[in-house]
Amino acid sequence: MSKKVAFITGAGQGIGQSIAERLSNDGFAVALVGRHKEKTDKVADKINQNGGQAISIAADVADRDEVFAAVNQTVDELGDLNVVVNNAGVAPTTPIDEVTPDQLQKVTMINTGGVVWGIQAAHAAMKKLGHGGKIINATSQAGEVGNPNLTVYGSTKFAIRGITQTTAKELAVDDITVNAYAPGIVITPMMEDIAHEVGKNAGKDDEWGMQTFAKDITLGRVSKPEDVSAVVSFLAGPDSDYVTGQTITVDGGMVFH
Repeated sequence: MSKKVAFITGAGQGIGQSIAERLSNDGFAVALVGRHKEKTDKVADKINQNGGQAISIAADVADRDEVFAAVNQTVDELGDLNVVVNNAGVAPTTPIDEVTPDQLQKVTMINTGGVVWGIQAAHAAMKKLGHGGKIINATSQAGEVGNPNLTVYGSTKFAIRGITQTTAKELAVDDITVNAYAPGIVITPMMEDIAHEVGKNAGKDDEWGMQTFAKDITLGRVSKPEDVSAVVSFLAGPDSDYVTGQTITVDGGMVFH
């Protein structure tokens, strides 16, 4: 039986890099996808040097054709496709009165469009390969509760939860599960940018911006990317075979259900 293959978008840094490294450690061959290939090249090189199998692919997830091409390249080079992690996203921090049509369109097409195209491409490839698989989408704590200044970002992440539930019902007939993970405050370049912008908008420093999000974490600490990739590992593995349509919150206890 050939090695299982995972496809991860936004894999050049932060949570996406951690997911790629964790799934490689779990035994997957991994395709690392990102807009900036020099970043995914570095992560792929590191994985390959550590005994894993990784390829790096340049693609903009907002472009449907590029997502399909990246999935097809993955199958051609790695021989299969079993897990797709739609992780890529952007997170502008914008007060509601400053949201522009261009920003709304851009962020929606990357965050929400990228998930839709990733699901479509995964479904097409898995049907062609003749087997099921697992699709895993990145939502956010900001997709479960509203946060000030994150109207654009939060709206896309709320949408991804709905897309996850809807497509889980649609794709179950083809033995494909669809789930999501919702990180909280993770120390990544994206989160540092958000904290900076929130602090700047309030006339405060970066640490103040970070604490506006972190102060209500029950476990008393912000998370590492590895906290999130551990949950994605569960969703990508056999222990989650009877889980579909769900969002697992990985926020240290900010939102309770």
